[in-house]
Amino acid sequence: MTEVRHFRQIVLWPLQLMPLRDDVQIQRHVDLLARPDGTTPWHELLDEFDCDPHDFQERHYAEFVNFLPSVQRVLYGEGHDAGDTPRPASIRVFRRDDVQGMRVTLHPDGAPVDLRIAHVDLYFFFDIDVVIPVVEFFAERLPLATVQELLYRVGRAYPPYWEEDGHAGHCPWRVEWLARDGAVLAASDYERRDKYLEFVGRHRSPGLAAHWEWLLAPMVQHHSSDPGPVRFRQIEYHRMPTMAWLAFDDVDVLTRADWVRLGMMTGAGDPTLLPFSQRHLQDFEPRYCIDRFFEPECGARWMNTRMICTGPGFAMVGRAGEAAYTDRERGLLAQFRHQYFVVFMLSHFQKAALLMLSDRLVVALSRLDIQDIETIRRFKRNIRQMLEIFLRFTHRYWFHEISNQVQVQDVYRMLSGHLGTDPLYVEVRDAVKDMNAYLEGDTFRRQANTVVRLTVVTIFGLVGSVLTGLFGMNLFDFSAIPLKLQLVLFPLVGLVVATLLLYTIAKAKPLGDFLDAVSDERLPLKAKVGALLAVWRRPQR
Repeated sequence: MTEVRHFRQIVLWPLQLMPLRDDVQIQRHVDLLARPDGTTPWHELLDEFDCDPHDFQERHYAEFVNFLPSVQRVLYGEGHDAGDTPRPASIRVFRRDDVQGMRVTLHPDGAPVDLRIAHVDLYFFFDIDVVIPVVEFFAERLPLATVQELLYRVGRAYPPYWEEDGHAGHCPWRVEWLARDGAVLAASDYERRDKYLEFVGRHRSPGLAAHWEWLLAPMVQHHSSDPGPVRFRQIEYHRMPTMAWLAFDDVDVLTRADWVRLGMMTGAGDPTLLPFSQRHLQDFEPRYCIDRFFEPECGARWMNTRMICTGPGFAMVGRAGEAAYTDRERGLLAQFRHQYFVVFMLSHFQKAALLMLSDRLVVALSRLDIQDIETIRRFKRNIRQMLEIFLRFTHRYWFHEISNQVQVQDVYRMLSGHLGTDPLYVEVRDAVKDMNAYLEGDTFRRQANTVVRLTVVTIFGLVGSVLTGLFGMNLFDFSAIPLKLQLVLFPLVGLVVATLLLYTIAKAKPLGDFLDAVSDERLPLKAKVGALLAVWRRPQR
């Protein structure tokens, strides 16, 4: 039986945060969790730089210098420079310390697997309404089949279906969060089929498993009836993106089927049989594997480490006897937990942010009623806000180059390619531009209509101006009549003039058509007279 000496898994799940106020662009969800009164289990994690410079750790230094300056400013902010005010990082992290373990029962008749929790975090991003919960757990000396099942089943937000025996498909039989003393804090309820069916039937949105609901509290699902200061909704699939780090005594014992199952996280199976067809997997290695330092039976020449990146999953596999692979401070384990985790999280954040903007465009368009002036105004305001948010996202979070380290850049490019973020970015950008072009076109159309109305009023007002110019301004000697009569005539004359003006504006479009007809030398006199009579013709419905 093949054994995994050291196993570590990180699951993260990008979620869309619902706006707190519609009239505010930059929402401050983190302020509702950053309460020192103990009303939430979360506390803000201090930045690595918020310590005595002499206590700054080497693994954080290695993480920092691994990225390009533009990425460094997003992840870590900027410090004091020549008296300038320091700029904080664009990411704020919250952590809860009450969850110390996780017990997973994979199958109804299987023994539970105890895993230790490294940390449970929430990552908030400034100016983008996306939050990413992150759970990291690990164990020692597990059978390879158990590890494959953990990678496949843990990280399911809700079941996609149920077996005949009531077991939720693709999900563990039971998941329990454990306290430091081993007490059960919360447990899953994948088997409650009626609960999930009722939730979808009522809200047209999938419900969450009980242990994930408990873990994310006081954040609550948008369609849930539970009260909560921060509400969220799902963006992507129910299977959470997963990272895995595995150390074997000898990686050469792994078959090609084992590599495919670890990379694609398909669950346990016969190591001599591929989980998919040979034709489907013919480009598995060049498409998903980074084999810069991997060669079967290479001996002690290299660490013999392979990285497999499929987009939703990332796996790093190496030898347990290599200190350069297992060292928590300087080895690839440290890089996996820091550099590669940041790359993996940023890639999924970019996709989640683009999907969130796309979803809001659809929502804004669905609420538009061209017969309702108020919805038109709200639509214009929402589109302009999303255009500004998209521009800030582009200049703050959108990177094509993330690092000068070859392997890190390879992983980033591979993740972006498999996740499809580049075409998604173009799609959202074009949609935002189309919406903005529509608003600009509508604005120009309204301005043109206003100019036409003013032109018509000016032309027909020219008649009165010429008459008064010929006969003099004082055509009627109002100064000779009594003051009381002047006070009566003044509002009456004003009312008549205003009525004529408003009537001319109301008839501005047909009057404009009449002026166009008069200026067209090709039209006969009859057509011009018809255009004049059309001013008072009732428009057809």
